[in-house]
Amino acid sequence: MERAVFGTRTGEVLVGYGPFTAQPEAPSAGVAFYKNNFSLSQEKPWLIPDHVEVLESVKESRPAEISWEEADAEPFAEVFREVSSAISQGVIEKSVPVVTVSGQGEVSPDALLGRLLNLPANLRPYGWIGEDEGFLGATPEVLFRYFDGRIYTMALAGTAGRDESALFAIDDKEIREHEFVAQTLIAKLSDLGMVTRQERGILDLGELIHFQTLIKVELYRYELIQTLIDRLHPTPALGPLPRTQETMSLLNDWRKRLGCPPEFGAPFGLYRDGDFEALVAIRMTAWKGDQFQLPSGCGVIQESRLISEWRELALKRAAVKKLFS
Repeated sequence: MERAVFGTRTGEVLVGYGPFTAQPEAPSAGVAFYKNNFSLSQEKPWLIPDHVEVLESVKESRPAEISWEEADAEPFAEVFREVSSAISQGVIEKSVPVVTVSGQGEVSPDALLGRLLNLPANLRPYGWIGEDEGFLGATPEVLFRYFDGRIYTMALAGTAGRDESALFAIDDKEIREHEFVAQTLIAKLSDLGMVTRQERGILDLGELIHFQTLIKVELYRYELIQTLIDRLHPTPALGPLPRTQETMSLLNDWRKRLGCPPEFGAPFGLYRDGDFEALVAIRMTAWKGDQFQLPSGCGVIQESRLISEWRELALKRAAVKKLFS
């Protein structure tokens, strides 16, 4: 049976059960899940479930044992050189290539789902379980929440291991990468309403830390949910800067060459009686049959160095492997 999984702000894990009714627009009331790919090319991304339950436990207790292949540095190095060249030529200021490693295992989706219960508050479970394929993850990033005439969003960019927190807080490259994201978000939202930005802080996720800036917008007028998704996705934390048809085409080509699953980085949302929230689908694994994929991305700017970005990708993969192991 098809299932959609969404971790709410209050700590509940909601599961929508199929059969689902797909439609092109959000419903006016009730519950619907928003499931799309990174390119937002799904014609009917809104999925209305047969019924919804709060998940409290999973019967499957076997560990999720997946044999992962080693990451191949050469394809990433080639893409990294192309991104760096585009930056030096002034085509882009930033882009986010994604490295994907493959794995194999006889794993029940419930074994993966069981690992997403009782997570720290900073990680939000989400995902889709189909008949023979799906994806599940636990993301720290919210694309936005839209409720009562307000938008709540965040800039989440800049990554380091927790043991590097003292240096991370004063690292010019990581701060600049984060400010690219925060300032671009504010620019995208400033014509919609009154924007309030909090001070940049550090989000502690255990093995990893990130810079985080929370942003609120008091809207001048009503906006369609899809209009906000189109405007905010992808944020510069996962997309190019500037975001144009040309730079998105370059990013999509780099993602495809590196084997990135189409769901990685896409918005995954929940609409419930007028309250909509979209998570960013990172820190995830995708599967088809017994074949698994584990993607991780890194923001490349002018100051980026190949070995440092490769190390960051490894840190992110390790965090996901630990989550599902």
